Amino acid sequence: MPASKKLAVVLFQLGGPDSQAAVEPFLYNLFCDPDIINFPGSFLARKPLAKLISITRSKVAGQHYAEIGGGSPIRRLTEQQARALELALRPHIPARTIVAMRYWHPDTAEAIAALESAPFDEIVLLPLYPHYSFATTGSSLKEWNRLYKPRVPVHLIDHFFDHPDYIAGVVERINSVLQQLARPEEVHLVFSAHGLPMALVEKGDPYPQHIEATVRLVRELGSWSNPHVLCFQSRVGPQKWLTPSLTGTIERMASEGQSRMLVIPISFLTEHIETLHEINIEARELAESLGITEFHMMPALNDSPLLIRALADLVLRAVGRRSGVATLAL
Repeated sequence: MPASKKLAVVLFQLGGPDSQAAVEPFLYNLFCDPDIINFPGSFLARKPLAKLISITRSKVAGQHYAEIGGGSPIRRLTEQQARALELALRPHIPARTIVAMRYWHPDTAEAIAALESAPFDEIVLLPLYPHYSFATTGSSLKEWNRLYKPRVPVHLIDHFFDHPDYIAGVVERINSVLQQLARPEEVHLVFSAHGLPMALVEKGDPYPQHIEATVRLVRELGSWSNPHVLCFQSRVGPQKWLTPSLTGTIERMASEGQSRMLVIPISFLTEHIETLHEINIEARELAESLGITEFHMMPALNDSPLLIRALADLVLRAVGRRSGVATLAL
């Protein structure tokens, strides 16, 4: 790609309500997604069911968002990532980063409108989900393809669960917590990923394998001797999900006499309701009630320089440019 050409990088992310008033419509958008609610005949029932779920869940969800500041920080943090990525790309190629949230603003339609307001020669789609899943990257791509009418070449980065700098960024965050603790080698490492319905896994969703590979690579690079476990969180509804659950893992550890744990949100690039409330408030309260005396949570990567370097390398490689951005060998 010649240096004079202009590049747009579209960052896909889940989105989240930025105010109390946004909680119910956000939940409605979420549960209207066919990749979230899908069963025989669901195309007829999906919108009424999404409306019912959003109404019944909005009060409790609103309380949770109130407890972390009134809304989700995901837009602010994603926009910070976008600005940092632009700066990292600047020495190599003129690029503009545009955020496209799946279930809230700025949504995919708004991102496409921003693209059309200025001429670009190529587009890179970069989902901020390191691990591919039908329910995340797949859903965002369906929405993109539904709305975008191709005018210029489009490149897709559909995963980066094994990128060396992403792995190094997670290791750096884990070490930043362990280094503050006495006898850090005794702390149980609890890797917690967002859950996934088994119905998607049985259809061939690669998400569980991607998560397992990330955990393996992180542990190899970190070279810790600590005991560890992988579990899953954020289950919704009665269907079967990936196991073991985070809550079940905490209960088991407590019953075995474990008293020190570090929860590592392995599938989340930014802080959101799942980290700030589900882990740092709900899981913490459960652990303390069961006698776990030390409960720690790894901060999300957010705009970690290592993460931004990984994203820049991915973008430049996607458009056929050697990045010149050093990566850490595993």
